[in-house]
Amino acid sequence: MKALFKWVLRILLMLVLAAVAVGLWKREEIQRLMAVNSLFSQDKIVHNFSHMDEAFLTVDLPRGDGPTWDLPYGPGFDLPDGTDQWIEDRAVTSLLVLQNGQIRFEEYYLGTTPEDRRISWSVAKSYLSALFGILLAEGAIGSLDDPVLKYAPKLAGTAYDGATIRNVLNMASGVTFNEDYFDPNSDINRMGRVVALGGELDDFAASLQGTFAPPGETWQYVSIDTHVIGMVIRGATGRSVTELLTEKIIQPLGLEHDGYYVTDGAGVAFVLGGLNFTTRDFARFGQMILQNGEHDGQQLVPADWIAESVLPSAPTEAGEIGYGYQWWIPVGAHEGEFLARGVYGQYIYFDQPRGVLIVTTGADRKFRDDGVNEENIEMFRSIAQSL
Repeated sequence: MKALFKWVLRILLMLVLAAVAVGLWKREEIQRLMAVNSLFSQDKIVHNFSHMDEAFLTVDLPRGDGPTWDLPYGPGFDLPDGTDQWIEDRAVTSLLVLQNGQIRFEEYYLGTTPEDRRISWSVAKSYLSALFGILLAEGAIGSLDDPVLKYAPKLAGTAYDGATIRNVLNMASGVTFNEDYFDPNSDINRMGRVVALGGELDDFAASLQGTFAPPGETWQYVSIDTHVIGMVIRGATGRSVTELLTEKIIQPLGLEHDGYYVTDGAGVAFVLGGLNFTTRDFARFGQMILQNGEHDGQQLVPADWIAESVLPSAPTEAGEIGYGYQWWIPVGAHEGEFLARGVYGQYIYFDQPRGVLIVTTGADRKFRDDGVNEENIEMFRSIAQSL
């Protein structure tokens, strides 16, 4: 009996040592997974959204050594009635209002600062659209109606077989993908765990087999479509999105601070939501788009691409918010009114006729409640109209 007891103790000791060894070996992956699992918790979400490099692998987006794009302060103004309550209800962390390139209002909330590099979430999709337009104009990509397989052959035999570039730009690929952030087993959360554990998003995209409609027929927001656009860009150019975005957009913009991308385990940028910049630097990108792609005498993004991108070309349902090439178009939008939008309250809102740009970041855990997005858009409209 004593011998048996010693034998059991030895086995237990070996198991403990093995567990410790695995824990040390996989320590970073385990830490990232734990961080992801608490990413949106009420007591951590504000901090986490300003420190995504603590939870994920990242790659720098250097601003370069050029001059900073000055954003001068214009005359102040009184925010519309109800704005303070909206800021509190929506857990806004920053609000920046520009008109004609001048800052008319700027404030930071919930302990955040102007130097915080905040996660973009799906605002990043609109950055990728701008980069795509540049590459299309340069001839690196032949046509929006080219099949994605032409540039991303890894997707042969997957749910993307038969989809065109236009389909994925419009979020009309017909690929089955559960985007429910509150379902731990949804595709979007499984994808997050792939990134946290150092997996490869190309493999994740290639694993998708299900479709719910033929490509181009039905609109459904499918974030992995944007990763496929990134695969197309990389396949067409032989270069990373990080390098291309830095060269063609980031460094010419004259940002104040370096940015960074969240990446997967292969160093591939998380293009569907992984950009991190300060609020002012998000505004510099937005102001360039507001100016039809021009900054400091340079046409960074083709004006005709921007105009085409922000048309509601996707097959969305009548009376619902419209979608273009990775841009949103509000219900009842006037010409030149569109926005980039990310979960939990990230927005860049454009009103070109008024010369107004509004940037908000947030940690709104109720962002999916009925009417919240519509309320946000009406607040932006109210602010723009009060200037």
